[in-house]
Amino acid sequence: MKLAKFLIVLAFLSLAACGVPVPPEKANYIGEWKGLGMSLVITPDGGVAYERTSGGGSSSLKGPLQSFDGDNFTVGIFFMSSTFVVSEPPHEEDGVWKMVVDGVELARVPPGTS
Repeated sequence: MKLAKFLIVLAFLSLAACGVPVPPEKANYIGEWKGLGMSLVITPDGGVAYERTSGGGSSSLKGPLQSFDGDNFTVGIFFMSSTFVVSEPPHEEDGVWKMVVDGVELARVPPGTS
């Protein structure tokens, strides 16, 4: 009986930890992005890796994409999640894709050059 309950809880946690793929209308978010002190990778299947350094400190987050709310997106599992505020969604300027996330201008790294 205890094993069955454990397996049910484990299955629930595994399903809840899965993220969502990037929706087609947000496909421009996919890629590797870099800016001053920040890097962000968003994969088509909804994987997100984030690193930021500032003032001698650093923070990082790796997790599944949970949702988009307008241009912003949320990454994480359950109550351990973080919302990234996108003040300028992905757009092309002079042949370079850019966006502003949490106040930092990021440029998409062309595939195969990282």
